Amino acid sequence: MAGENEIKNSNCSSSLGQGPPAPTTHLPNSMSGQDTTTEKVTLKKEIGLVSACAIIIGVLEHSGSVGLALIIWVLGGGVSALGSMCYAELGVTIPKSGGDYSYVTEIFGGLTGFLLLWSAVLIMYPTSLAVIALTFSNYVLQPVFPDCIPPYDATRTLSLVCLLLLTWVNSSSVRWATRIQDIFTAGKLLALGLIIVVGFMQIFKGNYEELKPSNAFNFWKTPTVGQLALAFLQGSFAFSGWNFLNYVTEELVDPRRNLPRAIYISIPLVTFVYTFTNIAYFTAMTPEELMSSNAVAVTFGEKLLGYFSWIMPVSVALSTFGGINGYLFTSSRLCFSGAREGHLPSLLAMIHFKYCTPVPALLVCCGATIIIMLVGDTYTLINYVSFINYLCYGVTIMGLIVLRFKKPKMFRPIKVNLLIPITYLCFWAFLLIFSFYSEPVVCGVGLIIILTGVPVFFLTVYWKNKPKCVDRFIEKMTYCGQKVCYVVYPQPDLPEEDLIHCNDTLVSENEKSIKMH
Repeated sequence: MAGENEIKNSNCSSSLGQGPPAPTTHLPNSMSGQDTTTEKVTLKKEIGLVSACAIIIGVLEHSGSVGLALIIWVLGGGVSALGSMCYAELGVTIPKSGGDYSYVTEIFGGLTGFLLLWSAVLIMYPTSLAVIALTFSNYVLQPVFPDCIPPYDATRTLSLVCLLLLTWVNSSSVRWATRIQDIFTAGKLLALGLIIVVGFMQIFKGNYEELKPSNAFNFWKTPTVGQLALAFLQGSFAFSGWNFLNYVTEELVDPRRNLPRAIYISIPLVTFVYTFTNIAYFTAMTPEELMSSNAVAVTFGEKLLGYFSWIMPVSVALSTFGGINGYLFTSSRLCFSGAREGHLPSLLAMIHFKYCTPVPALLVCCGATIIIMLVGDTYTLINYVSFINYLCYGVTIMGLIVLRFKKPKMFRPIKVNLLIPITYLCFWAFLLIFSFYSEPVVCGVGLIIILTGVPVFFLTVYWKNKPKCVDRFIEKMTYCGQKVCYVVYPQPDLPEEDLIHCNDTLVSENEKSIKMH
């Protein structure tokens, strides 16, 4: 088959437990149309400073009052700021793509890292993607079905179309994907800015009854400590984007400078926007109206924007479209990093020879999301995701303290005061303990999901001497995947003369391998 010598790599890993080799082939000049000895097949550093992604998840129901809900939003931003400072240190100390997974694997070893990877790939990212995709379709279809909830089939179909479109975009170009993220993030902030401005106008007109202290702390129900913990836990889902940039560190331009800057800018900005957006909502809606609304921003627009109320569903749709793109981008890089460490099939560590994008990893993320969307009860799964997500944050930040003692002389461009991770972990422990007390089933199922990865780890990663038939099957599947996706392993950072020698050697080996087949 034409082009097989460009795809087949004779050093291809034949087992899940083996990591992929570092060197890979260059495409011959006849295929690329240019001298490829000066350009490597590797992930491109095309992500600048602009980055943000999040969705608003209400905490009003568990807090029991308007005032306490607003306090939870502010505290949630403060806790996220503490966590982001810790992640900034880890990101520049261990400059690998993969975020939490890469740090935990480096500090605690393979099993702990695999369990984090397992829960993320199996449930966390697919569920988050499904929720945002369904939110997108609900808001797009809301004007078509103004008096009822959009039909099940219609929302699923539109969600699938959106997901497949963005998977294609991310597979075609890193630059396109990041431009979409930047544009739609700017659009989202402008829409939220409009809500905040209208809210302030309402306040200046004297329409702030629900925000007066006498009403704001008028509890329609008395929340328990466990319910408050759940409110914080659900609020953490809205702030869950603060560690996304750590997943793509290797593609970030000047990560030691841009990673901490992006984190320090985004967390105060997002906290401000979330808090004042909720204040604006309360100038137009009572807590009962807000909790009963199927689309809060739409209800807000209908009440205050008149003929321009269409701006709200369009803005939320654009916002969630960017959110889907961001989750796809980071989750595929997590799969890529896991495969590179030998914790996932080696095919997922390969990138397209021309576009330099992790196509197999993107297809796996897309497929897992489709399964969750069509089979699972998505909005129930979000409770499990919030628990698992927060658990992973704590373990990762605990690793920062462990690393300080294990490798005290390690170069750290950023070094936070130890009181910061300790304060975060105290709050983290409080949330998890009372969440367990209040919702033992949800938290228990979350733990079970994580622990199901233990036997998978020992069967696929720890067990090295697998039967030859298993190795041959995995090698054949990897080879077929390479041909279908047209992918190769990324090339290492080597001097040009070494890359030319590596290219000639591997092409020769590939030709021999083709003749043997």
